[in-house]
Amino acid sequence: MGVLKSSESRNTTNVTGWGGGDLECWQPTTTDEVRACVERARRESIALYPVSTGFNWGYGSAAPPNLDSVLLDLSGMNRIRNAAQISQRQPVAVIEPGVTQRQLHEFLRESHPGLSFNVTGSSVDTSILGNALDRGVGYLGPRREDVFGLEIVTGRGDVLRTGFRRLGERSPLAHTHPYGLGPMLDGLFFQSNFGIVTSACLKLVPRPQRSVAVSLALRDSTRLAEFLDGLAALKRLGVMAGVTHVGNQARTQASMMSGISEYLQASCGIGASDLAAEAERALATVAPFEWTSLGGLAGSSGQVKAAVAEVRRVLGRIARVTVVDDEKLALGFRLLHPMRKIWPWARANAAAIAAIQPLQGLADGRPTDAAITNLLWRYGQPQAAARNLDASNCGLVFINPALPMDGEAVVTIMARMTSMAAEFGHDLYVTLNIETTTSFVAVANLLFDRSDEAAVKGAHACARALWHYLRSQGLEVYRARADMMEELVDPADPFWRTVWELKSVFDPDNVIAPGRYNLPRAPQA
Repeated sequence: MGVLKSSESRNTTNVTGWGGGDLECWQPTTTDEVRACVERARRESIALYPVSTGFNWGYGSAAPPNLDSVLLDLSGMNRIRNAAQISQRQPVAVIEPGVTQRQLHEFLRESHPGLSFNVTGSSVDTSILGNALDRGVGYLGPRREDVFGLEIVTGRGDVLRTGFRRLGERSPLAHTHPYGLGPMLDGLFFQSNFGIVTSACLKLVPRPQRSVAVSLALRDSTRLAEFLDGLAALKRLGVMAGVTHVGNQARTQASMMSGISEYLQASCGIGASDLAAEAERALATVAPFEWTSLGGLAGSSGQVKAAVAEVRRVLGRIARVTVVDDEKLALGFRLLHPMRKIWPWARANAAAIAAIQPLQGLADGRPTDAAITNLLWRYGQPQAAARNLDASNCGLVFINPALPMDGEAVVTIMARMTSMAAEFGHDLYVTLNIETTTSFVAVANLLFDRSDEAAVKGAHACARALWHYLRSQGLEVYRARADMMEELVDPADPFWRTVWELKSVFDPDNVIAPGRYNLPRAPQA
């Protein structure tokens, strides 16, 4: 068995304003080294907290629920194990937890340009596998559905492989058939602390003949429920098969402000004293609507044409429909950019294109740092690398509920959450994701200045109030922050007691991430 060679400390201060401080950090680079870490933890009664890259921003980053833990940093496990076998006929990558969006994108661009994968709107340096295991949502669908055939080091120090990977890596079924034979154990290792996933099969996506982004701007916000129901119908029919993102005005403007400001400053010579006002005018010109959606359509040219026509038929009466691709954006920019200094409308729209271009690429499998750059820009560090977000003054907490696929119900819930946030002095930044054919999820967050202790306390009080409201409505978040875990898990609930019993099977000494999506210790009889 391999011997762990790398150990140091890591600061766990993060954008939520919870946790923080230096923790001992072990850095295994192989599955054998992970096993050695688990065996040592069992011998010495050490709690291990595995992180892939630790960029789980807004949920706690690398900070564990149990702050008396040793971090197990898996970012050095960054191999695409079957790189030589990937092809159009075998579109599956066997990835380790340290493989980032940037790494896989660059590998595919260079070696397999006909393949892509389901990217998220977070940074290029985030872990693909870490996000999938916490049930993150990409632009094509839930990442949970992209992953199968897990390799896990359990809390017993055993190596368990699910599906047909149990037959060995040389089996022609190991990286192809997602179900295996017998009970499917894969799901036990999503949002759980039963073991440490050291690799998994990731489904890749063939690049379609044509791909476009469809933006729909709701003309009358009182028709939001009808708008959501229409988008849901398009999802159920398979017209918009990917994830449609419906953002409120606060989200839309926050997503564009940095790109617009940079364009106005660099390309239009707008000085610092006038920049904010000019950017606000540009936003008012190009994004005046309270709710705007963005989704992708892909397939043959005929399929895309038919899908666009159906979107217009269903929603064209109540929403402005805009269809764009790389070529249209480039053409628009070439026409508008030369007129930027003589025509305010042209300047505003050229700035909007500059801001939209990296976001448009998400639906086509091109990851970007744009969302994180916007946060760094807002908090005065526009030149900082996205991976350094936790070191900035940006404060960010998520309260992300799963919601029924019912437009009226969603409108009522989001209106109440928005008004509650306002009572605490906060804007609520909301994206409603049509993730499945039966439900929505909301990506809702608060922003605050983390250098202000009162602002940190106020944001957490607001987040807690929003969460309690959701629970009062029979709802729950679909992903949880580290600071929520203790209250989230009810020792009297038969569900969580069963989860604990499963924990005792895979990790009898409770060394792996105690308290993460589980009881922190054995419940009383």
